[in-house]
Amino acid sequence: MLGVFSSSIVSPPDELVAAGSRTASPKTTAAALWKRFQEKNASTVSVEIGEHVHLAYTHHNESPFQPRSFVVKDEVFCLFEGVLENLGHLRQQYGLGKSANEVLLVIEAYKALRDRAPYPVNHVVGHLSGSFAFILFDKSTSTLFLA
Repeated sequence: MLGVFSSSIVSPPDELVAAGSRTASPKTTAAALWKRFQEKNASTVSVEIGEHVHLAYTHHNESPFQPRSFVVKDEVFCLFEGVLENLGHLRQQYGLGKSANEVLLVIEAYKALRDRAPYPVNHVVGHLSGSFAFILFDKSTSTLFLA
């Protein structure tokens, strides 16, 4: 999985910033990172969201125990890798059907907390049990949520 975001979404890590400058060095531009990922990974699926967000993933060399999936719903983009051990319980808690998978659950839980709950959206991570990683980008609010 790869997510590359412009500095208008998130500040770049210090490791990607040239000494004495606050901008990313030329060899670490979003386009270069995205292109390299596509060259190194077979059958890459990639999405460009405006000028600020690049997401990519591949099923090549995917472990059956750590599947990767991608869903877009209501301008919320989510890449998910792994499994949730408590998926059944969380489906019930968020009122989702039996066909809802991990990535859809993460989107719905994020939206529920964003729109209605008095808790910050990162509160949802405490309820997830399993081996997983995800990148969630909410285009409507330019919010990035990673776990």
